[in-house]
Amino acid sequence: MDISKILNRYFGHSSFRPLQKEVIRRLTESTPAPSISRQTAGHSLVLMPTGAGKSLCYQVPALLFEGGTIVVSPLIALMKDQVDALRARGIEAQYINSTVSAAERAKRLDDFVYGKLKMLYVTPERFGKEDFMFALRRAKISLFAVDEAHCISHWGHDFRPDYSRLGEVRRELNYPLTIALTATATT
Repeated sequence: MDISKILNRYFGHSSFRPLQKEVIRRLTESTPAPSISRQTAGHSLVLMPTGAGKSLCYQVPALLFEGGTIVVSPLIALMKDQVDALRARGIEAQYINSTVSAAERAKRLDDFVYGKLKMLYVTPERFGKEDFMFALRRAKISLFAVDEAHCISHWGHDFRPDYSRLGEVRRELNYPLTIALTATATT
């Protein structure tokens, strides 16, 4: 399916906002040549103003790709809002964070590993759980999206230590196509 059709069918928009289409095309058209390393091919860092529609930059490709998409988010409320909105649109998405019971976390993780979910939102701290990583290694992950990527910075007040481990996580997951997104300050 074409990205414009996905935008209209699932999100109800007739056109993309500035830069969204370019970012989505970079992700969806990035098939590395045999001589290109999975570590460097097609990955993107996206810096857009608040409210510019960064989430669509990974949600639209997630619906095109065969495998699932992991979305790393530091904000539990944002995770819930995004998943609720996706599910209302008929998109199979879930989140795993500290508000979810152990039994429900296990079910959601199994659903992702076995391809029943297109998107799974998780906090960066979740990757420190060995059982979680063990399960993820069995999943077909087509896209690894890092939301609020400014949290990686060691010198900002938003620093989350578990964000600094995401490079290692990507390596353990065989370098899935990755997009990191953050917003510019409002003026």
